[in-house]
Amino acid sequence: MKLALAFAATVATASAFAPSAHKAASRPITALNAEILKKTTGQAALDPNVVAQYAALALPTDKVLAEYVWVDAEGNTRSKTRTLPTDRTKAVEDLPKWNFDGSSTDQAPGDDSEVILRPVRIFRDPFRPRDDGIDNILVMCDTYTPAGDPIETNTRAIAEAQFAGMEDEEVWFGLEQEFTLFNLDEKTPLGWPKGGMPSRPQGPYYCSVGPENNFGRHVTESLYRACLYAGINISGTNGEVMPGQQEYQVGPCVGID
Repeated sequence: MKLALAFAATVATASAFAPSAHKAASRPITALNAEILKKTTGQAALDPNVVAQYAALALPTDKVLAEYVWVDAEGNTRSKTRTLPTDRTKAVEDLPKWNFDGSSTDQAPGDDSEVILRPVRIFRDPFRPRDDGIDNILVMCDTYTPAGDPIETNTRAIAEAQFAGMEDEEVWFGLEQEFTLFNLDEKTPLGWPKGGMPSRPQGPYYCSVGPENNFGRHVTESLYRACLYAGINISGTNGEVMPGQQEYQVGPCVGID
């Protein structure tokens, strides 16, 4: 957005200082629309039929799109795509390491910004499905310095060190992920009136059914199926106590996996 506004300002300034003698009298004067971009920009601006046309293009059977995913300094996910030969995507050990500019994710200083991505887990990519019997993949990655040391935000390395040498123990773990779905204003949860409170108190929303009680059910159902497709060990989901609040359960998982 900052880039778009900066561009708009640059064009507007250039127009203001353009010599009037160079303007053709018969040419209509047009103004650049410098309206601030809406949050829906990039989400639904393109005709779905146009998007579907390109999504339907067949990919070469000897190529796979590998989406390398990692956790940034704020605990959010970042990712970038790499084209790999199909025969290099069958096992984590076959995947190449990659790198990124850590200064752009607050994970490294600007004068020494290279961070190494080390693949640790492969999932099928539910966002880029194929019908040729080959899977595009999501590649979960740990983050390291070029010298091979885990960077500060790589908390998985701490867990990995604890699990090392414990192969004879079957350690289970799992998680509940509770979350709230918001409208695009980032302030109003689904099922809430803008600037107000739900018409009914807490009670009918927990483990609820029906569109009047379970807000965003289509979103959680879609993600549930995507997780199962990907191979994530998701074990359940339910509506929570607040309108717009949902929950997933993942696990039990064994060891660092």
